[in-house]
Amino acid sequence: MKLQERIDLLVKLGQYLQADSPEWAATKENAERQNGWFTQSFIELAVDNIANNFLQPAVLKTFAAAYTIPEAQASPKKIGLVMAGNIPLVGFHDWLCIFLSGHCAFVKPSSKDIVLFKHIIEKLSEWSGEIVYQTVFADMLKGCDAYIATGSNNSARYFDYYFSKYPHIIRRNRTSVAILTGQETVADLEQLAGDVNQYYGLGCRNVTKLYVPANYDFVPLLGAFKQYTDFADHNKYKNNYDYQLAILLLNNKYYMTNGAVLLVENEALFSAISQLHYQFYNGNSTEILASLHKNHDVQCVIGHGLLPFGQAQKPSLSDFADGVDTMQFLLTLGS
Repeated sequence: MKLQERIDLLVKLGQYLQADSPEWAATKENAERQNGWFTQSFIELAVDNIANNFLQPAVLKTFAAAYTIPEAQASPKKIGLVMAGNIPLVGFHDWLCIFLSGHCAFVKPSSKDIVLFKHIIEKLSEWSGEIVYQTVFADMLKGCDAYIATGSNNSARYFDYYFSKYPHIIRRNRTSVAILTGQETVADLEQLAGDVNQYYGLGCRNVTKLYVPANYDFVPLLGAFKQYTDFADHNKYKNNYDYQLAILLLNNKYYMTNGAVLLVENEALFSAISQLHYQFYNGNSTEILASLHKNHDVQCVIGHGLLPFGQAQKPSLSDFADGVDTMQFLLTLGS
């Protein structure tokens, strides 16, 4: 398959995802039945971001032009791809890079996110029979030339061990933070609410900690977060909220809440589902920002002059996880 043919196929996929045919609608409903965290609204959010930010003709053309991608891969490599399953289609970007590069993806999808991706590959196979040679599902990823694996810090240790002899990209737990000045508008805070709460806070681009100036007024922030009070009706999320609230009460810890999120002062970057950490700072945030840029656990830093509020869950094709250029990694294999 030539490069332009691969691009055309991806564009057709983007159109299919947005057309919302009965078949695709049924697939999304099935995905929610298989994984209660994948509600229809968040599946739609993930799909829209992929279709609009990854699969537009001009976007794909510009992205491909930034690399020396051969029209046809003379010696395609087998790339073992271990996908995560924390948010809908979270592994799609890695697959897209493998497909666009002309290599062959041997995919082990997460059991938490298998329905959507398998349907996409099946649909692509209907349009082009060559897909069955370029994307293969496998339980065991033996005999591959290189590996891309995403998981927890614990699973990453195993990936490092098993894939150490091969070219690889291993991704671990990461999270995102926001630095507030106290001068944010209501619109800013409403956008920040999405950065925190979309996908129930399960993604590496979700904000799990706020840095706020001394004497910060949290009332407007909690007000802006009320757009997500319906989380209290989601069984899985509510169980986490009740559990975290019980721990705070038992330990006599100070917290703030609007009934949907628990604000807790804590220096840790990572926070539990339904909980958002905050930390006060004095003066300007220059030192905080410098330390965050050096911290390998941080995916995004949101704030004025940084990644804009509301953009955390809208990565572009060139926003590579962990800052590792996946496409460049793939194109240098065997060179």
